[in-house]
Amino acid sequence: MYFCNLENRESKELASGVHARTFWGERMLLANVKIDAYSEVPSHSHPHEQCGAVIEGELLLSINGEERTLKPGECYVIPGGTEHSARTSTSHALLVEVFSPVREEFKF
Repeated sequence: MYFCNLENRESKELASGVHARTFWGERMLLANVKIDAYSEVPSHSHPHEQCGAVIEGELLLSINGEERTLKPGECYVIPGGTEHSARTSTSHALLVEVFSPVREEFKF
């Protein structure tokens, strides 16, 4: 799969108000994630490295206990095994995220 179209990919609800569309290769996975207003990604960790960028809205992101509000154009890097969570307030957030290696449970 060389070229992908978001509109042709079904989304999956990862948590209440958190929807993702994913694309993957052999060693990395790309996720387009929309987090609705007043929604939350609960605290969790996984062995995968994760990096992302905010495209729209605002996101309160906590990584290893450090919190920051991110706006469009701001990015983050989360090492594997690091506890993190996210939430929105009055507006949604649209993110583009990359995971390495591929998160098998996100292949949908």
